[in-house]
Amino acid sequence: MSKIVVCFPGIGYHCDKPLLYYSRNLVHELGYKDSRNVSYTYKAGNIRGNEEKMKEAYEVLFSQAEDELADIAWSANDDVLFISKSIGTIIAASYAKKYALKYVRHILYTPLAQTYLFAPDYAIGFIGTADPWSNTDEVIRLSKENHIPLTVYEGCDHSLECDSTMKNIEILKDSMQKTMDFCMGHLENLNPL
Repeated sequence: MSKIVVCFPGIGYHCDKPLLYYSRNLVHELGYKDSRNVSYTYKAGNIRGNEEKMKEAYEVLFSQAEDELADIAWSANDDVLFISKSIGTIIAASYAKKYALKYVRHILYTPLAQTYLFAPDYAIGFIGTADPWSNTDEVIRLSKENHIPLTVYEGCDHSLECDSTMKNIEILKDSMQKTMDFCMGHLENLNPL
């Protein structure tokens, strides 16, 4: 069985930060030996709350992701997994939709509301209630509407962290356990909304 994992980072959250680093290592242990870390750049300053800049950032980053993934023969893979963070969740979901990747699975760390415009078919999400980049209530509502199990961490920010290092380690462990359960098809262990 041919398995591939692709990581789509956020703008300030690269693939070697905890959520993407550990989830990528975890899925390697589950047999996803073929992996790709998308690397893109956008230097137009703070985009939070600015819809026009956000759209421009998405377009620039999506184009860069397309270029980086152009050589992949998706149909040659039996199992495709997209792991994404923040704006990367929009890019991953829209990429799967544009290229009609029917059987791709998504792990959405701190998804933005725009991600749901591309409604991933088979996904799991994670968000914090103190995330300044996401409207948590809206993401919860959209997750319910799209039947995407979403784990909500009280008091956590856009990195799924709070003001306690030990609590952050517990949250990281919990999110990685749920990531592993999702990858192994153990959906009963996830938080249905």
